[in-house]
Amino acid sequence: MELEFAQPFVRPFLDKISSTPSSSELIIQDFAVIMIIASIMALISYKLKQPMIMAFIIAGMIIGPNTPPFSLITHVEILHVFAEIGIILLLFVIGMEFPIEKLKNVGKKATFIAVAEASGTFMAGFVVTQAMGFTFFDSLFVSLAISVTSTVIIMKVLEELGMIKDEATYLIVGIAVIEDIIIISLLAVLQSVASTGDLTVNEVGMSITLVIAFIVGVIVLGSKIVPRCVNLVGKTEHSELLIIAVLGVAFGLSFVAFKLDISVATGAFFAGVLVAESKMRIATKIIATPIRDMFGALFFISVGALMDIKQLPLFIIPAVILIIVSFSAKFITVWAASRAQRLGKTTSLKTGIGLSSSGGELALVAAKGGADVGATSSFVLPMVGTMTIITTFISPYLIKYGWKLTSRLESKEAGSSGTK
Repeated sequence: MELEFAQPFVRPFLDKISSTPSSSELIIQDFAVIMIIASIMALISYKLKQPMIMAFIIAGMIIGPNTPPFSLITHVEILHVFAEIGIILLLFVIGMEFPIEKLKNVGKKATFIAVAEASGTFMAGFVVTQAMGFTFFDSLFVSLAISVTSTVIIMKVLEELGMIKDEATYLIVGIAVIEDIIIISLLAVLQSVASTGDLTVNEVGMSITLVIAFIVGVIVLGSKIVPRCVNLVGKTEHSELLIIAVLGVAFGLSFVAFKLDISVATGAFFAGVLVAESKMRIATKIIATPIRDMFGALFFISVGALMDIKQLPLFIIPAVILIIVSFSAKFITVWAASRAQRLGKTTSLKTGIGLSSSGGELALVAAKGGADVGATSSFVLPMVGTMTIITTFISPYLIKYGWKLTSRLESKEAGSSGTK
């Protein structure tokens, strides 16, 4: 009787609770929206023969909170979680491409050129951004972002051109390996310094020492333990157990790096390097790649969602200026360093053109790294995102027609020398 008496008063309240979506329902709703919009944009990008990175960034811009008239997702913060997981998996799989033996065989020439390119582009970017009125940390992280070369785009274009076995291609791969390590290490140092806000020589020196000690410790100690453990797990022939084990390595080292105030990308990358030392490298890569692709897509979507397109008119001119600076600095430093290593004119030109493209996944990782520690202004991430979209579109054409022009010049020179 008491329940029947109370029912008219309780029922409206119960109906209100049941009609209000739970947090889990909203997350599922957000995930559905993200995947549907991303798949549509990916299909359009595929039909237009454009890189998928562009599709995912634009998808993020469509669903994001900064795009009028309203946000298509309710839990924007969940994108940050996806982005962190995406960074770890992205760098982990990239690291699996670079076993220690491969790093040793890169060669002095590639190392010299990579150091010249990364340092030259970084300094050029810093000088230009300071002249444009950027804050100190904005200049540092933007300069780091424009120093990145998109290895994925370069290799894809060269493969399509049938030039994967060209002398310059092998050199580009070696330079890209060293450059990735330099950029990831510098990101770790910048994040460490930016998080403390202390720019004294001692603090910078401590940050650099910590990063070097972490990398050396991981390679020396980790190479004796991790590959053996992965091989033991691999002998069980259970793919589920193998993927869980290697992901444990990836997230474990990322967590250790995080606790040491080092970028999680650094920990993930060298976790991949250690797994690459095992006999299960190929099997692990095959299993991990689909997971990487999904969370990698979510990372690029999150970058797009965090962009405020209303600010586009404010940073489009600086973005174009920095693209020109990046292209010019990369080409000049690579060409000059290649010639200094006594490489031929054609190889030097092809290498310079091939490495001139900026942007790619690591550029966004670098820009987001500054945002994660609160060191950069709000416009930096969307500006680097805009630059990534532009350079991702331009780079394939730059490489394609630049190499063709170089080949023609080489043919003409050979023809003229033959007639003489």
